[in-house]
Amino acid sequence: MKGYRLIVFLAAMMLVGCAVKKDVTANGEKANGEWAKVTKVTKKNHWHTCVIQGAKATVATKSDKITASVTMQAVHDSLIIISVMPALGIEMVRLEATPDELLAFDKVHNRYAKTTFKELNKRLKPKLTWKQLEQICSAEMPGGKDKLHLEYSIGKDTVQFDIKYPARKIDGPVKMNRLKTNKYKQIDISKWL
Repeated sequence: MKGYRLIVFLAAMMLVGCAVKKDVTANGEKANGEWAKVTKVTKKNHWHTCVIQGAKATVATKSDKITASVTMQAVHDSLIIISVMPALGIEMVRLEATPDELLAFDKVHNRYAKTTFKELNKRLKPKLTWKQLEQICSAEMPGGKDKLHLEYSIGKDTVQFDIKYPARKIDGPVKMNRLKTNKYKQIDISKWL
């Protein structure tokens, strides 16, 4: 059961990885057949809203692997909502992030966990910032326009994410309806990790 909880949480946090790796170097070539590590994000945002619908994300741990359709909506410097739909387009997991906090909802079991980047980074290696999450959700990480490979550790577990991005929609309307936490039972985030 713990493996299921871990995969549900990781699906919600699928973009919360900072050991971001890409498959091309700055000049567009593979780095000796190895993943070239992206250590600094330099591109500036030139958008107010960004929507990416139908991204395909695969989350893999040592024991589990799940592939899901993902919708990412972002309002620059304000709010990100990531919806994870593993089957039939039904949202089962959602992440709502602001520069100050992260809410991960498990809609199957009617529960949620609340944390801050500071608290989350006590468990994640390497650390994640709001700006990095925003750039991942808007396909603005270097090498991440079409696909992106993310990797991080939680304790002894290593988690890998592979994301295939469809076209993004910039500065269009977004549906940023936040979930009401009073409809869900709050749990300690350590129960998911």
